[in-house]
Amino acid sequence: MSWKFFSEALFQKAPHALLVHLLIVFVTVSLAIVISVPLGVLLTRRNYQRFGIVALNILNILQAVPGMAVLALALPLFGLGLKPAIIALLVQSLLPIVRNTIAGLLGVNNDVKEAASGMGMSARQILLEVELPLAMPIIISGIKTTTVYVVSVGTLASLIGAGGLGYLIMGGLALFRFEYLIVGAGLGALLSIFFDWALSYLEARITPPGIQVE
Repeated sequence: MSWKFFSEALFQKAPHALLVHLLIVFVTVSLAIVISVPLGVLLTRRNYQRFGIVALNILNILQAVPGMAVLALALPLFGLGLKPAIIALLVQSLLPIVRNTIAGLLGVNNDVKEAASGMGMSARQILLEVELPLAMPIIISGIKTTTVYVVSVGTLASLIGAGGLGYLIMGGLALFRFEYLIVGAGLGALLSIFFDWALSYLEARITPPGIQVE
């Protein structure tokens, strides 16, 4: 292994690639949360519960499509760059958050909701002050799954000109520079581990002591 190429990849190429990768992850996960949590809430309301299975089946199908195929489909529709990469990753990042939001809200004890209603709380107050706080640990778990997925599959975004850590990996393959591969793949793995740890810590912190699993 050449120290020259390794230092070039780590100190010259990696900082910009890492920033672009973080941008892709942040935008994609933020959009996924904004779309998925309200959708999951809607599908747990009495008038819309019948659409839950249909919505989850559609999201399951989208999740089952290989990431490379989704990126390939996004290319002719949206061109090159960050936009098609974010759209393609977003399509496949909705399922875990929607599924966990539904599971978390449906898992709230009916007695708790009835007690809140008996105290004079409106349906909106029960949702915001009772259901969502109790379901939040499960929702955070879904966000963690989505984030780790976007970090890993986001390396393919370089194939459609979005950059990121995939730029180093693909560059290493094209130029036969093992050092670029180590830096790109290593930073991607560390990023996944960091987000998994950070969100697991957040999940543990907001889980009520009475329902924590030792």
